[in-house]
Amino acid sequence: MLGPSGHVDTFCRDNLPEPAHWPDLINLPAYPDWMNAGVELSDASVAAGHGKRIALQGRERAFTYSELAARSDRIARRLVNDLDLVPGNRVLVFGANTPALVAHWLGVLKAGGVVVAAMPLLRAGELATIIGSANVSHAICDARLQNELEDGVAEAKRAVAVMSFDASGQTGASDGDEVLLQPFSAARTGRDDVALIAFTSGSTGQPKAAVHFHRDIVSIADGYGRDVLTMSHEDICIGTPPVAFAYGLCGLISNPLRAGACTVLRDDLTVDSLPEAVRDHGATVLFSGPTAYRQMLATGLSGTDVSSLRVAVSAGETLTAQTQNAWTEATGVPILDAIGSTEMLSFFLTNRVADNVPGTTGRPVAGYEVRIVDEDMRTLPINTRGRLAVRGPTGCRYLADARQAEAVRDGWTLTGDIFLKDDAGRFHCFGRADDIILSAGYNIAGSEVEAALASHAAVQECAVIGIPDDERGQIVEAVVVLNPGWRADDETAARLQSHAKGAIAPYKYPRSIRFADVLPKTPSGKIQRFRLRPNVDAASASGAA
Repeated sequence: MLGPSGHVDTFCRDNLPEPAHWPDLINLPAYPDWMNAGVELSDASVAAGHGKRIALQGRERAFTYSELAARSDRIARRLVNDLDLVPGNRVLVFGANTPALVAHWLGVLKAGGVVVAAMPLLRAGELATIIGSANVSHAICDARLQNELEDGVAEAKRAVAVMSFDASGQTGASDGDEVLLQPFSAARTGRDDVALIAFTSGSTGQPKAAVHFHRDIVSIADGYGRDVLTMSHEDICIGTPPVAFAYGLCGLISNPLRAGACTVLRDDLTVDSLPEAVRDHGATVLFSGPTAYRQMLATGLSGTDVSSLRVAVSAGETLTAQTQNAWTEATGVPILDAIGSTEMLSFFLTNRVADNVPGTTGRPVAGYEVRIVDEDMRTLPINTRGRLAVRGPTGCRYLADARQAEAVRDGWTLTGDIFLKDDAGRFHCFGRADDIILSAGYNIAGSEVEAALASHAAVQECAVIGIPDDERGQIVEAVVVLNPGWRADDETAARLQSHAKGAIAPYKYPRSIRFADVLPKTPSGKIQRFRLRPNVDAASASGAA
């Protein structure tokens, strides 16, 4: 049963899944009927006496909690007074990891808007799809990305009010300190009002819009942040995941801001510069992926002292025991493998500092239950591979999408991963059940890459798969059948790669291209991608024990 709503624009609630297809929500925190996550992640820390503490540390400037609360108020006021936003309107938030981006993110929530998260690498066509699917009415973007956004708005053929900000956080025309300091009364939103729409890609390549409530954004910090990380206001968090990802939101927004801690948000942060940034900021908690940890180990961490860290978190792809052991040996810092998803918003399986077994994904986070099931949702025996099913205080809710019935069965969210549970109650990952390619922490739909390549004149047809890679876990490989007149050589491969980078986000492009005369197909004409993969084990691929 949903609680009361403060939304005037009821699009989100009107397009939630049918009750029969909802996940079972268990162990819900006892939040009041009315709450605003923007207030809980900024003003609440001021009220708790942390107003002078640094909340957001950027490359050039920082915001204290008092400044963050005031600036997010100012942004909310502009959205309401200047851009006529009403509670429930969807606002695309598009930019790199900076304090300014997070201030605008919170401002949208305070105004009663729904954040529609978009990664800075997305292209106009991808933005247009998101804008149309979420029925976006407003957009906020880093000024450096405004041209791409405007192209996306034009392609979507929608009336969208656009507001941009610069790296310092300045939005539009300057106003005086007297305006900045004026209090803003945050919108009265219900705990069950939608606060976030986060897009993910399934095996079909069509984006799915996962919706999350105000209470979800807070509960992930009250769960994983407290249960596993024991986050406190003394912590300084840093990491590489974009805050438009659930991982970035969890690690670099919800967890630290709920605890009154500091989070470092730098748009110039790279894997190569990460060790120095940890040292310079005295970071205590690091969020990244296995690819980044392997790269840092390969360079000897640049000889940089990272002893300020008390824990590192790895997610986005499976952390191998070899990488985990090498990192701990090199740094003395425990590294915790964890798994979450855009649909669940939170981590739901993780290792812990006091219970950390390399090569496993640990045990459930407090409040979550995890099962290994077969295709009929029957619980499988211990040490048997099967589908991962999860339930807890968060769960999968797609916006107006028939695929909800596939993602949630009998009240359990099916993540699309193949796992087993061992005799000790720890979980082990064996990859994806569908054709999603997991590369350096990114979920990449092969069909989307195929569509980008197919738009090139050289391509007759193609199939995209993931192949193992020591650095990135997997890389995207395209098997291409060329049209007559094109040469199967390195020059053509480079052209196709460049073309893909221009059509879709660059991280999705095929790092490997091989040419074939024909593609293997079924009698009905469907491409048999499994026959293109090297060393396929049929039992493992199907999830069988």
